[in-house]
Amino acid sequence: MSVDNVGIAFAVVIAAGAATGIGASAVFCKSVVKLASKKVLAGGLGFSGGVMLYVSFVEIFQKSVLDFSVDYPESGYTYATLCFFAGVMVMKMIDWAVHKMLGDTKVDFDHQDPKAGSNPRADHDSEHQKDGKTFAPSLKICAHNVQESIEMLEEQDKKMSSEGLSLKDVEMANQEAADVIPHNPKLIKMGLSTALAIGIHNFPEGLATFVATLDDPRVGASLAVAIAIHNIPEGLCVAVPIYYATGSRWKAFLWAMLSGVSEPLAALLGWAVLASVMGPAVFGALFGVVAGMMVVIVLHELLPTAHHYDPKDEVTTNSLLLGMAVMALSLCLFQI
Repeated sequence: MSVDNVGIAFAVVIAAGAATGIGASAVFCKSVVKLASKKVLAGGLGFSGGVMLYVSFVEIFQKSVLDFSVDYPESGYTYATLCFFAGVMVMKMIDWAVHKMLGDTKVDFDHQDPKAGSNPRADHDSEHQKDGKTFAPSLKICAHNVQESIEMLEEQDKKMSSEGLSLKDVEMANQEAADVIPHNPKLIKMGLSTALAIGIHNFPEGLATFVATLDDPRVGASLAVAIAIHNIPEGLCVAVPIYYATGSRWKAFLWAMLSGVSEPLAALLGWAVLASVMGPAVFGALFGVVAGMMVVIVLHELLPTAHHYDPKDEVTTNSLLLGMAVMALSLCLFQI
């Protein structure tokens, strides 16, 4: 592992975290909304999952074994395996802690905007609320509310086109409405809870990307691309509820971006620890734990969310296999 790669590692992590801004920009840019169909989202999550699974088992876990074997030639694989399952337990504990801290969040889009029509799904959501469904504030919340967020923005865009409104007109109307209509606490809670939950889940991803890039920038860059892909819908499902609750696109965008800050923060904390305790066994333990955390993120978060968007599995499995193949190809090319 080279200290010379620290700058590159930080840059890669920051870029991956900033991808939340692409999804959040849907509150400004209608073209982003048009790209975010269910199949595109499912395919992106499946592809990300394939890359992350393959690199976790084939690259990161193997590096754990090799590093441990330097100090413990006969027990390297055993120690790497123990650290892998320690990483699994860490992610399960993080999930448990998030649910305990934030409880359940009910989707409730009832912010009225008489001028700009910012409640195009009021009737649908009233029916939805009668179902009594609540959604846990983790990455899985995106599976439940991101498509409704997309439809809300699409319907607002249609209203803008039919009435000849500009983006500035809608923004002014939203701000005026926000001044006279009390902010929707449920929507704000949903957006902020999602931001916090995603921020917590992004922490191990930032650490994994940083460690992988520190060891091999090419592997780290591939992992960062996979993480950036699934950060895009995360940014959208943070920004849209906050936008409809406050009437401010910039507040929504900035809160979504804040959820991605945990990735470079994890890299910074990781480097603060690594810089003082560098050694093969330490890196072996870190690689093992990171591999376990990444696998749980894929199996517990990415794939269930992808299958929610794609219940007939038209693209998810194929995208997963494609992600694995792309990662495998890139690793083969790196060896040339």
